[in-house]
Amino acid sequence: MVLGEPVSSEAELVGPLSERERGGDGIRGALVAPNGNEVENRERKGHSETNTSQSSAIPSRATQHDGCVTTREEDVLERIRSGLLYTETDAAFRDPLRRAELVFAYNAISPAEPERRRQVLERIFGSLGERTVLLSPFHAAFGSNVHIGDDFFGNVNLTFIDDVDIRIGDGVMIAPQVTLATTGHPVHPALREDFRRFSEPIVIEDRVWIGSNVVVLPGVRIGYGSVIGAGSVVSRDIPPMSVAVGVPCRVVRAITDDDLTPRMSEV
Repeated sequence: MVLGEPVSSEAELVGPLSERERGGDGIRGALVAPNGNEVENRERKGHSETNTSQSSAIPSRATQHDGCVTTREEDVLERIRSGLLYTETDAAFRDPLRRAELVFAYNAISPAEPERRRQVLERIFGSLGERTVLLSPFHAAFGSNVHIGDDFFGNVNLTFIDDVDIRIGDGVMIAPQVTLATTGHPVHPALREDFRRFSEPIVIEDRVWIGSNVVVLPGVRIGYGSVIGAGSVVSRDIPPMSVAVGVPCRVVRAITDDDLTPRMSEV
């Protein structure tokens, strides 16, 4: 991806800004449209492939310590890929992939500078589609593990806990105060020393709408076109074209052609 001239450093970019407890199927596959076809692996014309060396859920050897990964670090990466427990100390070598300074910079840029905001977002996220709207502030554990499609709208206080991939399709809308959390912790306190945790990717397919104050938990896939009601905690997959709500979030009905009727009475 090239958008204008590359920025040589974060300082220049910022400029004047004064053994797992539940099962799982691991990294989930491609985004799926209603007809069941995979769409994630299609060519996305115009998508910004920033941070290409960090675009996978777990970075490869080439992205760690200038290509030098110890056997212990490779073991940790394999544990993370497998959804097994790991500690803060175990994963400390991944800290260079965090984009905390750039997230701070983005949140301080005026809405009157959309081109500058876009440039910073492209350096934060693993990939970014066209016509992105992301209101400040937002928060990210890494940022580099987030992949967003075209025509995305994210309202204020969106939080990405992206220790592994968060993949968001085209035309997705997310309301205020939403948390997308790829990481959780063991129930037993003896296992939570050194912030021991597990991580699984989140997939949000095309044209999903997520309401205010929703929490999406590790390993969840939300299907094409679905609506998640405000205040829900999504702990399981939601099928395509569904309305789902609650704690825990459950499907209450399908989305049908009856929903094409606009919310207005005839005059």
